[in-house]
Amino acid sequence: MTDAPTPDRNERAQIAFARLLPKLFRGGQAFVGVEATLSGLDAETACQRPQNLPHSVAELLAHVNWWNRWMLAIIEEGRAQPYPAHAAETWPLVQASDWRRTRNDFYELLARIDPHAARPDLASPVNHEETIGELLADMALHTAHHFGQIVTVRQALGAWPPAGGGDTW
Repeated sequence: MTDAPTPDRNERAQIAFARLLPKLFRGGQAFVGVEATLSGLDAETACQRPQNLPHSVAELLAHVNWWNRWMLAIIEEGRAQPYPAHAAETWPLVQASDWRRTRNDFYELLARIDPHAARPDLASPVNHEETIGELLADMALHTAHHFGQIVTVRQALGAWPPAGGGDTW
């Protein structure tokens, strides 16, 4: 039988998680940061789909935004949200004229996520059986997953690395 974690241990774990989450959302240590990954992209390049790949950078980012907005609504309203009926609902169409807004939406959503990382109630259930902390971790992993795809799309388009570099040493 294991002992229950002490409050001091719980507090340290909470602090460690709160410090880790922003790094998971933003990258820059274990993977290229989100700012670097999106840097230097004009609307035409961001909306271009490479041959044999299903999505453009802009479509991938709009998808990340859709899910981040959905999960933030759960966290901020404190109640479960229905899952979309079809995955296609989470893949908004993005035109070149939408690129600036799509990119700005990503950064605005990212800023809304930050304060939640240090919440004292991360273990509280909020979405069916998921806790706030689990939702935040899911958001971070989902974002990182699709940002890896964004790098691949940029590579396929010959638009990688960005001027500032990107793990190319």
